[in-house]
Amino acid sequence: MSPATPTVVVVDDDVSVRESLGFLIQNQGWQPALFESAQEFLARLPSVAASCLILDVNLPDLSGLDIQQRMSDEKSSTPIIFITGYGDVPTSVRALKAGAAEFLTKPLDDGVLIGAIRDAVLRSQANLQREGTRRRLQDRFALLTRREREVMNLVVKGLMNKQVGFELDISEITVKAHRGRVMEKMQARTFVDLVNMARSLGIE
Repeated sequence: MSPATPTVVVVDDDVSVRESLGFLIQNQGWQPALFESAQEFLARLPSVAASCLILDVNLPDLSGLDIQQRMSDEKSSTPIIFITGYGDVPTSVRALKAGAAEFLTKPLDDGVLIGAIRDAVLRSQANLQREGTRRRLQDRFALLTRREREVMNLVVKGLMNKQVGFELDISEITVKAHRGRVMEKMQARTFVDLVNMARSLGIE
């Protein structure tokens, strides 16, 4: 498997389910990572970069919903597909409301599961791309001086250079110089680019 191959994690205490899902995942060109308990998976979590999680709802230690909560607490954006042999509406609603990608009942339909995994992997890749973009923006923003940040904050609100200068008690020429450095450091080609970057960084 290449380093770019998506990893699909399966957490299920039934060895036959784990093995059959492992074969199915591998046959589709993904990398399976199989765990029999929640604790085993969570212990390995820092070293397992999952593109998708397939979790049994009813595990002997922590439940699949407990893992989902733990992942949510850690701000993980990894899509989760729940599987269960004892599906009930309240549990499925709870899982889906908490952001689960899918909730499937056993016996699993291979075609449905493959489609769900494919969708989850695509969502994971989009999430990683967004997170990577945001990290790069944060790194660029960290290069700005305090004054450059002040200028950027006012500029993206729509203030003209003269107004920014009045707010910060500096000359319009100085504002233009700071604004130019902000555009350069943030690698913004246009004002609209800068506004969109500010929005991504949570600057209103």
